[in-house]
Amino acid sequence: MSEQRIGYLGPRGTFTKMAVDALFDGGTFVSYDSIPACLDAVEEGVISTAVVPLENAIEGSVHLTIDYLAHQVKQSIIAELTVPIKQHLLVHPDGKGQEIKKVYSHSHAIAQCHQYLHKYYPDAEIEYTASTGKAAELVAAEGPGVAAIGNHLAAEENGLHIMDTNIHDYDNNHTRFAVVQRTPQTLKVKDHPISKHKTTVMVTLPKDYVGALHQVLAAFAWRKMNLSKIESRPMKTGLGNYFFLIDVDQPYDQVLFPGVQAELEALGCQLKVMGTYPSYQIDIPTPVQKP
Repeated sequence: MSEQRIGYLGPRGTFTKMAVDALFDGGTFVSYDSIPACLDAVEEGVISTAVVPLENAIEGSVHLTIDYLAHQVKQSIIAELTVPIKQHLLVHPDGKGQEIKKVYSHSHAIAQCHQYLHKYYPDAEIEYTASTGKAAELVAAEGPGVAAIGNHLAAEENGLHIMDTNIHDYDNNHTRFAVVQRTPQTLKVKDHPISKHKTTVMVTLPKDYVGALHQVLAAFAWRKMNLSKIESRPMKTGLGNYFFLIDVDQPYDQVLFPGVQAELEALGCQLKVMGTYPSYQIDIPTPVQKP
């Protein structure tokens, strides 16, 4: 088997990179500055696999990932992993004890730490970056007087000091990451237990059909298929046009799912399988940084 080439939302020090390191057993890891760039690289065959954030327990779905998979590329989710997100306040080692005038981070990370920032740094300027890893790079380059919100890996990669740990507003802060491919290949992963198997489907409703969503859900319900997530997203074809992303807590089979699809098509709906895959839940302990 050739070496697996795995792209991720970078740079080094992002939570996505932590997820990649925790899941995969070797391979070549390639950093991309944005989610679209990472998924485009899979589409173009530059890499075989991409790992991108899908959903955060506090901030909800990463709509850029969902919309790009739905509208822009032809790729399938072949695995997902959920990891704990522990946000820290990172500063330049020469800036310990100095006033913080600006805080860099990804918009989701800023939102996850909103109460902390409001309490301790209400006057600090907030500047959004493409990732938490990029925020750490900027702090390393600018020096004292600025801070980043990120993880311990970002601190290590950029030589930063962790000034305050676990600054996120809610303890149960986890993120789901999707592992996607265009051409199915066997993944070489570490020995993690599989928490469950899931199937994600995209359902498009017919226009002006009273009770359509109720009937869609009923097609799953009477077959006793448990749905763990239902989310609507715009079709981008006009106001009022939506598709529904539905997570079903079981692998795809040749009986229940084709039955659902046939029933929905009879209603004028369209169903597309976005992936059937194992779900991993991985704990990533935070190392203690020396003072």
